[in-house]
Amino acid sequence: MTKKERALEVVKRLGEEYGTELHCYLEYEYPWQLLFATILSAQCTDARVNMVTKDLFRKYKTVEDFANAELSEMEQDIRSTGFYHNKAKNIIGCANALIDRFGGEVPDNIDDLITLPGVGRKTANVLLGDYYGKPCIVVDTHVKRVSKLLGLTKETDPVKVEFDLMRILPKEAWILYNFQVIAHGRSTCISGRPKCGNCILRDCCKSAK
Repeated sequence: MTKKERALEVVKRLGEEYGTELHCYLEYEYPWQLLFATILSAQCTDARVNMVTKDLFRKYKTVEDFANAELSEMEQDIRSTGFYHNKAKNIIGCANALIDRFGGEVPDNIDDLITLPGVGRKTANVLLGDYYGKPCIVVDTHVKRVSKLLGLTKETDPVKVEFDLMRILPKEAWILYNFQVIAHGRSTCISGRPKCGNCILRDCCKSAK
């Protein structure tokens, strides 16, 4: 089985196991809320972020509210997500950049998105895929780890992993792959204790035990 054939089989089985309905684990109503929630999600669980943003988005109701927030107060508001000094600084800076350069709207292309404070390719791709529905691959810890175990990439750098996957996965499967692999990484291919015996991908996985 070639790497591309393996990728196609993986996509097929993940679809059968986890479905083909898009599902975002972060809770939001507006694109700027998804943007700020994604910034908060770095080194933090989605569940924790959702707990924090439930109150955060009640307190700061608009992009302007975030832009005008006091840094020290914002730090305390998001403290439980970790790395709160940088995250607070980036969120406030990001809100100001949205207002000053984009009329308060979240850009719909990666070139503009990655110019915003605290926004790298992963965060940009979350916005493009989850909100704008544009084909992209979000490389989080699950996607990087599981893809490498499957033998779909040998890279450890997230950007290189992203481009490896873009080369072998069908474009129409890119967004779904993100959700499906996250689900698989949480339920079966668990970091440090994978359930290889129960894995639907065992016979096409390079690392199966």
